[in-house]
Amino acid sequence: MTQFRAACVQLRAGRDIGSNLDQAEDLIRQAAKDGCVYIQTPEQTATMELNRAKLMEKISPEENDEGLVRLRMLAKELGIWLHIGSMAVVADELDDKGRSKAANRSFVIDADGKIQARYDKIHMFDVDLANGESYRESSSFQAGEEAVLATLPWGGLGLSICYDVRFPHLYRSLSQKGASLLAVPAAFTAKTGDAHWHILLRSRAIENGAFVLAAAQGGVHENGRETYGHSLIIDPWGRILAEAQDQPCFIAADLDMAKVSACRQSIPSLANEQEFAL
Repeated sequence: MTQFRAACVQLRAGRDIGSNLDQAEDLIRQAAKDGCVYIQTPEQTATMELNRAKLMEKISPEENDEGLVRLRMLAKELGIWLHIGSMAVVADELDDKGRSKAANRSFVIDADGKIQARYDKIHMFDVDLANGESYRESSSFQAGEEAVLATLPWGGLGLSICYDVRFPHLYRSLSQKGASLLAVPAAFTAKTGDAHWHILLRSRAIENGAFVLAAAQGGVHENGRETYGHSLIIDPWGRILAEAQDQPCFIAADLDMAKVSACRQSIPSLANEQEFAL
């Protein structure tokens, strides 16, 4: 099985988990009706909440998360592979003040509703921007420590989340281990997205000869944050197959996995890579 139809769902999540999941479910159903068998949602599918205390009040440990149960049932009902770009769940470890932290966690759910892979975002976005915006993901989220390669019916899927895209060695390692698809669900800020989103994602596709699928949050959110949108599906040659703007929607493309082998034969950088001293 080398060909399949894939979709990226673009959201504009607010603070209410139920409303966000209703929006996501509607678009997932539309994508499935369009023939998509792999559907990816963006980072923070369930809630966009920047306030640490309010976030921790809303979320649960993975095993008690009703939203995750709902999405697993949806995947089984529709017979699709559903990739939840990320959801905030209560992490196992405590911070240095003895408080619980969240994990920013991706879930890859198969057509039977079973979780086949989990990935916790490794790189935390801690920054003060020139426009006055400030982000401290590490104050709320526990960083992951392990790269994850999920096995889909069509090939290996390398998992990542948003800010990870600025660390190309992660994708190189995943591709060297067998990833032919790279996932970058995101909630990119509007300013940095306008400057870097397309360049970074196309670069990750080109340098690894892999399809890149990046479902994004887009627009001005209830919490005042503005995200860039422009969900993308990119082929291994760096060509954009589908792109959203900044409204909730889904985009879809037919992927032929034979293109991965063709690109990697044309430019065999993975095979030609050498160790070097510094």
